[in-house]
Amino acid sequence: MQEKVSIVKIGGNLIENEAVLDEFIEGFSKLEGLKILVHGGGKLATQLAEKLGIETKMVDGRRITDAETLKIITKVYGGYANKTIVAKLQAKNCNAIGLSGADLNLIRSVKRPVKTHDFGFVGDVEAVNAAALKLLLDHQITPVCCAITHDKEGQLFNTNADTIASEIAKAISKDFETHLYYCFEKNGVLRDINDDTSVIEEIDTNSYQKLLEEKIIADGMLPKLFNCFNALEHEVAKVYIGSIKMITDPQTKKTTITL
Repeated sequence: MQEKVSIVKIGGNLIENEAVLDEFIEGFSKLEGLKILVHGGGKLATQLAEKLGIETKMVDGRRITDAETLKIITKVYGGYANKTIVAKLQAKNCNAIGLSGADLNLIRSVKRPVKTHDFGFVGDVEAVNAAALKLLLDHQITPVCCAITHDKEGQLFNTNADTIASEIAKAISKDFETHLYYCFEKNGVLRDINDDTSVIEEIDTNSYQKLLEEKIIADGMLPKLFNCFNALEHEVAKVYIGSIKMITDPQTKKTTITL
């Protein structure tokens, strides 16, 4: 029987709120068994860019990453956000190590092809170093992975954190029973975006199509759900979307994604 690994992704909305982050760290540190944390930090990067007078350009909700923006993202994701999380985990006796995709050749990407827009230094994941992750997990070390990857030719890339979490889950699913959790500020996928209690508790491929037709699922939730189904199609055991409470309380209302 394979050992279980919990892969938890948190976004910038949770990281920027210190009280919420502390609550999450408390719960994550108590999560039993092996675990990996994946984080973004887009809001913090946007705030720093504004202070430095650098315009943040978005297309269809996705950030255009020029050379100056990449410097900011590297400072925020790989520096402040990553090391703050690691330090807080160490304070809870969770032995963690902060990593970008360049460290240990962990996540290799290619520059996103130019179609309608050139997103700049944005990477699409090509490969995950599952052996390196297994080595850390086998030594009871918790990897904390930020949303930066590289091309093994010296170039860093800004990369979608939801995708990184899914790709990591897929890569280690041959060695572990992988459970993937997408934590954000809502209680799950909502039928009514203005009603936090309207959680759709189960979504499979059939109901997903109906929700798309009804335009209940749209915008930022679309790529997240794409990553959920992609993970399940590659032997990831369980995938959930919900609040930070779901990682320690199985009874917490959340959305379970299934094929």
